[in-house]
Amino acid sequence: MINASEAEWLHLDIMDGRFVPNISYGLDIVRAVNSVCTLPLDTHLMIVEPEKYVDAFIDAGADILTVHAEASTHLHRTLQQIKEGGARAGVAINPHTPVESLFDVLEDIDLVLVMSVNPGFGGQKFIYRTLDKIDRLRTEITVRNLSVDIEVDGGVGLHNAEKILQAGANVLVAGSAIFSSESPTDTIHRMKSIGSKAT
Repeated sequence: MINASEAEWLHLDIMDGRFVPNISYGLDIVRAVNSVCTLPLDTHLMIVEPEKYVDAFIDAGADILTVHAEASTHLHRTLQQIKEGGARAGVAINPHTPVESLFDVLEDIDLVLVMSVNPGFGGQKFIYRTLDKIDRLRTEITVRNLSVDIEVDGGVGLHNAEKILQAGANVLVAGSAIFSSESPTDTIHRMKSIGSKAT
């Protein structure tokens, strides 16, 4: 049993079977989780045409709503839509997408989710070239004096958390590392300890 309160946020992956091969869950699950959980719901839309569902997911309880740059034809407009709905606006980028593609809208973003695996499947190995992307993004955020979280998702665990944080990330998403460990709660504690030392 995992004590979810040990985590800082609860990360929810929404998959549509189109943007990514798998299908996960949708609005009803987000709404149900929101009814029993006080943690911020960090909701990651791995779906095509996310702008059609922004308002519905915010109404369901999403506190942070992240859309993929690759799926958002009018990204600036979608970011404004998220903020107008009262949620923090996040943008995710796949491993092949350069962070520089976000620089023209960086002032409009609250969080950048750097995917360190190809989205859609759990249990993948961390792509270490991601560290350079994180560093470049953190440098740009610092130069502009912005308050933008850098979140990393995919293959994150105790073995690489420190390197990811040192590269400039400040939010880690860990799935398999938590759920596959003998003591999930202890693993969360250890990862948070690494974060405390890194900052």
